[in-house]
Amino acid sequence: MLTGAEKPETIHDFSGFPEELYRIRYNAPGSPELARRVRDLLKAQQQCAGIDGTRGLDHGAWTPLLHMYPDADVPVVQLSVQTGLGAKHHLALGQALAPLADEGILIIGSGHMTHNLREGFAAMRSGAHGQPYAYVAEFQHWVGERIRAKDTDALTDYRRLAPHAARAHPSEEHFLPLFVALGAAGQGFQPELLYQEIALQALAMDAWAFR
Repeated sequence: MLTGAEKPETIHDFSGFPEELYRIRYNAPGSPELARRVRDLLKAQQQCAGIDGTRGLDHGAWTPLLHMYPDADVPVVQLSVQTGLGAKHHLALGQALAPLADEGILIIGSGHMTHNLREGFAAMRSGAHGQPYAYVAEFQHWVGERIRAKDTDALTDYRRLAPHAARAHPSEEHFLPLFVALGAAGQGFQPELLYQEIALQALAMDAWAFR
């Protein structure tokens, strides 16, 4: 599903965080025209897609955009993930959207490199500022090496091949957007690591660009 509202609202689809987060409003315009373009690209590749004309932007969109475009002056369309369909499906979604790069459209796969929120919350409640869990760095390193090698076969099979995959991602929704960005980058992309941090001992927050 795609957001199709001209003025999407800010959705706070999380709980247990500081009150300041719930007061944030990110009032970027939508783009029904772009939503239709994306829908048509997906349908051309036999991917079922629809447009929700009322849904707003959830934190998967506005959290990074708040820092990238603080004036909220860039039109935004959000595409839902489908956690039951896995990494290969999301790579194919990205491949279907690759033509957008030539049209000046920025495709962002927003999530986490690791996202064991239970362990992260435990660290936050305890006030711990210890070293990151070893498995986080191991998973982070494995993924980074496969990205640099452009080994999408291994990456899409990460659940079986990567160290500690199930612990790094007890559920997949925060990792699957990576594959959309990878697919949209095409065959000749050049990966660049823009940022790397581990927060709350369990949440790796790597940011990659595929040029």
